Amino acid sequence: MKSVLSKSFVILMVLAVIVAALPSAFAQDTSSFRKTFELTVPATEGAFAGVDPSGQTVTWWHNHSGAREERLAELIAEFNSDNPWGITVEATNQGSYDDIYGKIIAGLTSGELPNLVVAYQNQALAYKAGGGIVDLNPFVTDPAVGLNEAETADFIPAFFTQDIAPDGVRIGFPPNRSAEVMYYNRSALAELGYDAPPTNWEQFREMACAFTENGWSGYEGDDPIGYSVRTDASNVAALTYALGADIFDAETNTYTYNNEATITALTFMQSLVADGCANLIAENFADQNDFAAGKNLFYMGSTSGIPFVASAIQEGGVELDWGITFIPYGETPAVDIYGASVSIIAGSSTPEAQLATWLFVRWFTEAEQQARWAAASNYFPVRISTAENLGEVFTATPQYEEAFNLLLEGQGFVEPATAGYDVVRDNVQATFQSILVEGVDVQAALEALDVAANEIEASFQ
Repeated sequence: MKSVLSKSFVILMVLAVIVAALPSAFAQDTSSFRKTFELTVPATEGAFAGVDPSGQTVTWWHNHSGAREERLAELIAEFNSDNPWGITVEATNQGSYDDIYGKIIAGLTSGELPNLVVAYQNQALAYKAGGGIVDLNPFVTDPAVGLNEAETADFIPAFFTQDIAPDGVRIGFPPNRSAEVMYYNRSALAELGYDAPPTNWEQFREMACAFTENGWSGYEGDDPIGYSVRTDASNVAALTYALGADIFDAETNTYTYNNEATITALTFMQSLVADGCANLIAENFADQNDFAAGKNLFYMGSTSGIPFVASAIQEGGVELDWGITFIPYGETPAVDIYGASVSIIAGSSTPEAQLATWLFVRWFTEAEQQARWAAASNYFPVRISTAENLGEVFTATPQYEEAFNLLLEGQGFVEPATAGYDVVRDNVQATFQSILVEGVDVQAALEALDVAANEIEASFQ
């Protein structure tokens, strides 16, 4: 499903930057926002009249680890100690997105389920098909516990609407977002005689091959390579979006990988590998690590990887000046915007537990908490007003500001929000691998991929 960022979104983001320079006016604006802890709950009217969340324990399955998990624990501890209803949130790392997906699917049968779970839209739709999702629309719109007009307008529109299923059910709520971008070694480019990163694929080829042939003085190892190709489905989507096309037709509910843009992008990568200017990733995060070591000139990945790249460069002691930019594009720069939301699981959960869970989600997505979570996680915040509190983050990590600014300058796309996409993703990666390793015909491979993907999607209907 394609979602191009609206002009209103760009205007709102620009206004956010302007507002940052006017703190007194900004403070006056946000004073009208209702804070979660100020809500009168139990409500006396509306859909949640008489529903008392007091004393409820909320279990949350997430995928955060390391420093992110530590900061998340701090935020949760604050909520647990300060919320007036005595709600206790218990959050645990349950592994990767795929690990969590498998546990929820199993739990829909066994009954072993959390109250809240991190989930991509396609995963949440799969849970919905099994009757496992609570529609969040009543919570969001309720006059007593929901969001008022000013609060709703404060959310980045593309983020706020991404969790609405085709039938209107709100299957999740966004706590953060990321984007697919290109990291580049500014130091190496300068040494090779380039003063800017590539904006199109021919420039990318020239620079990648020059780096492969000449290396870089800051890298002391063997076999420098311009780029290590990621073959996962998000990269295929991002490459396609960069050339102005889509991988899914929302009107016909069909996958459209066999399009001119995807054929062009994957054929380009196939030839780049054949020419020796790129290789395949040897193992997970090898491309990220090789870029941080100075072995690779380019790295394509999520903005959520910014702190990991920065840390790896620092720990490796490499004098590497690096930046973030758009993936090379056609006529218009584009960004693949994505991110897991949080979904409230139905199961045997009571209305009281569901309300308690929503109150925590509502609190977590307020601007103040969003600023602290963005600083800790390097995810993009979901609220426009959060930009006012990101000055220190921008100063400490200019690459984060570069990535943030891409949202203002390019078109935003989102990957298919369909129940079968999680399974389709495996087929996409296998297809891209066969194109690079076996040298199969790209168009024929993508034709077969469309057939398989649409059969998979039909099985979820």
